[in-house]
Order: sequence, then C-alpha cells, then structure tokens
Amino acid sequence: MLHLVNKSPFERRALESCLRFAVKGSAILLYEDAVLAAVEGTAFTEVAREMAGKYKVYAVGPDIKARGYDTEKVVPGITVVDYGGFVDVVAENGPVQSWT
Repeated sequence: MLHLVNKSPFERRALESCLRFAVKGSAILLYEDAVLAAVEGTAFTEVAREMAGKYKVYAVGPDIKARGYDTEKVVPGITVVDYGGFVDVVAENGPVQSWT
C-alpha cells in the first residue's frame, strides 16, 4: 500500500495517523508541507529515521526546495523524487491511502 501525506507534521497529525496504520514494507510518499518531516535537524528527525528503517519513504524534492531546504539535508534512507518520480511511485505502489 502507498500512503500519501501532504500536511505538515508540525500542524496536523496526518503523518502520525499514517504511521499507526502502515505495515512494514509499505511505501510512504511525503509531499507539499509533509516533506518537512524528512529534513534532518527537526523535531521529526528520529521519526523519519524510524520510518526509513521500516518503510519505503519518498519525499518530493521540489517541495523540499520550495520550503527553503536543501535536498542534501534529507534523512538517509528517504528517497528524494521529482514530480515524475511522484507519478512513478503512485503507479508502482497501490492501493493508495491519502492522509489529510
């Protein structure tokens, strides 16, 4: 299953809800404000490291850059994708659950 998360983990509990239901081996794609959870040096760094150890985690690079962060600062184990990669991840992983 692919879990799509687009809300900031600092403002909403969408990522927290996703992680309660995701099973080992699931894919999680972070986009829009949810990419903040993938960046090193935040309150979510440990959560991101745990996610990367259990799930296939992707973060949209242009969304990271649009929020003022460098994609080099993404937690190891999280794959940075562009918009084409976003489409590929959705096409390769199904069914899809969107968390808002």
